[in-house]
Amino acid sequence: MTGVLNRRKQREQRLKLCFLCFLLLSLPLLISAQTNSLTLDDLLQSAEQWANENLDDDALRVLKNADRQKIEQLFADIQKEFQGEYVIDLASIRTSAKAVLPLLERNEETLPYALWLKTRLDYLDVADELRIKIPPPKTKPGTPPKPIPNPPPQIERQIWIEKLSERPWPSTAKPYVSRLKPIFIAQKVPPELVWIAEVESSFDPRARSPAGAAGLFQLMPETAKRFGLRVRPFDQRLAPDDSALAAAKYLQYLHHHFNDWRLALAAYNAGEGTVQNLLNRHKAHTFDGIATCLPAETQMYVPKVEATLLRREGIRLNQLRSS
Repeated sequence: MTGVLNRRKQREQRLKLCFLCFLLLSLPLLISAQTNSLTLDDLLQSAEQWANENLDDDALRVLKNADRQKIEQLFADIQKEFQGEYVIDLASIRTSAKAVLPLLERNEETLPYALWLKTRLDYLDVADELRIKIPPPKTKPGTPPKPIPNPPPQIERQIWIEKLSERPWPSTAKPYVSRLKPIFIAQKVPPELVWIAEVESSFDPRARSPAGAAGLFQLMPETAKRFGLRVRPFDQRLAPDDSALAAAKYLQYLHHHFNDWRLALAAYNAGEGTVQNLLNRHKAHTFDGIATCLPAETQMYVPKVEATLLRREGIRLNQLRSS
């Protein structure tokens, strides 16, 4: 009887082992298929198309039709103004953004978008302050009004320093700052730059943008894959350490290319091609030389990061030293 039981147990163990081997052999094929499918989607779809499909089919389905329409319109307006030419125009979406935020916070499915939007309300508030401070240009009677010109980068740096001068540490930062700094140091990136995560996500790894960026450092899928992360079947951008490693690698690459941290951060936000094309077009070599020509979001992003580092670490971007 004991021998029969032993043989039955051995057969069960062999079956389990065979099944485990089958899973291990099949898993790379499954991952490869999913990765190839995503890459094809990335090639065929723009960020806006991705956002529309993702929001329509996934997150926003939990909302009422009227709420969905408000949110979809806001995201479209944000994309337009963030990529637009004039910083002051961001003030035009301030009221609607604050009205939509509670709708996004109400549901678990839309909360990641609320976290993303909440960190960007600062841009809209600063744009509103600048709208009040900078007088509109004079125009001749009967001619259409001219847009308010972009403020010079020195003014933006100062207004961001004032805005963040008394802002306390976000509570969400405490588990991450000391933990992630060694990852940046290992990639020869100044550890102070971990505070980019406050600007990108307020140190909440759940944050997700309507254009597809995700995680503490808001990496786009293509950037994540470029620096060694998977986005399927598990999205490594949502893992803080993995997100920090890819962000540090990207920042190191950008700084090596531009040899300037302000330019590197502009490229982190707007893309290295955008920054390089502007440098070439204006025959410039510094951030200040192209600042007012960058997308509106980037004009806000770089001085906000700098003011954040000054508040948290007492250092400016032009004082950073690589390890």
